Amino acid sequence: MSFKILIIEDELTLQQTLKLNLELENYETETCNSGADAISIIKNFKPNLILLDIMLPALGGIEIYKLLKDLNINIPVIFLTAKNNVKYKIEGLKLGADDYITKPFDLEELLLRIQNVLKRNYPKKNEVSIFKFDNCEINFSNFQVISRNGKTEDLSKREMALLKLLTDNLNQVVSRDEILNMLWTKDEISSSRTIDNYILNFRKLFEVNPKEPVHFLSIRGVGYKFCV
Repeated sequence: MSFKILIIEDELTLQQTLKLNLELENYETETCNSGADAISIIKNFKPNLILLDIMLPALGGIEIYKLLKDLNINIPVIFLTAKNNVKYKIEGLKLGADDYITKPFDLEELLLRIQNVLKRNYPKKNEVSIFKFDNCEINFSNFQVISRNGKTEDLSKREMALLKLLTDNLNQVVSRDEILNMLWTKDEISSSRTIDNYILNFRKLFEVNPKEPVHFLSIRGVGYKFCV
């Protein structure tokens, strides 16, 4: 699948640098200089992902994102934000943006973030969207699980991302650092305690005896391992 990325950025040098490098990575790209033109270009180009600058002439990135939600246009968004725009970054993440990156940024880091967002939102056709084990079920498409007692439960996007990371690394240890790097952006407040709480919840949902888990195992001083 060839992904389409729209770059909404008024700094022309950065815009063209991003366009060139994304096209070298075989992404189809389109650019936009101002918020005023953004919605019409989005409707015509139909991108799979938007790189959206927070500070734009006429209409800012946050306003554009809110408009997309009002129009039921659900396209993954990575915000591009200056270091002094922390409040806008937080507002964007609260609204549901997929990620953000602070300028000036490392190009390799941005490419990796793009890959991760696309992978989360557009699983490959041959990827399993439903994972079953021990009378339990994880549905990565609708963020629902069927617990050991047969109940359907809704989980958060981040909880599902952790389940995906663990099940993709079946019977292998995933370090705490890897989990934090994959599930949280570098400037978000995160801690090992948050991961611990997610794992405790998984044990309550899926283990026969949460105090003696056989699926969600803690590896002291390293991380976690999912076993079947």
